[in-house]
Amino acid sequence: MAVCIAIIGKDNAPLYISIANIDKELDMQYRVHAALDVVEEKCQFINKATPESKELYLGMLYSTEAHKIYGFITNTKIKFILVMDSENVALRENEVRAMFRNLHILYTDVVCNPIFLPGEPIISRKFDRAVQKLMSGNT
Repeated sequence: MAVCIAIIGKDNAPLYISIANIDKELDMQYRVHAALDVVEEKCQFINKATPESKELYLGMLYSTEAHKIYGFITNTKIKFILVMDSENVALRENEVRAMFRNLHILYTDVVCNPIFLPGEPIISRKFDRAVQKLMSGNT
């Protein structure tokens, strides 16, 4: 189960963050922003290795006793961070990829809305409900 889902813009400003337990909001925001450094390092490695890399899934960024943090980056440098419980040992990489794929689809639906201003935080009840559904594991 995901405990936090974050969408970070090009300039590392949060566009959207959803946290399962609001009491741990500060801790989750810290974990998300700490993961951005790892994302930047992985992106530099990808850019140096292959100039036209199509791989957007960054895999597990780092792991702690309580959480596993995964990353995904779009070709427009929008970053998706997923914080999962470490207790969920049955989680497989293809399930995480599917979660990122679904999250990316939700994000593109919001961005394609003509009323949405690029770079602005995402404020949408429909998007919130869909992300909460994704966090609970009901895809």
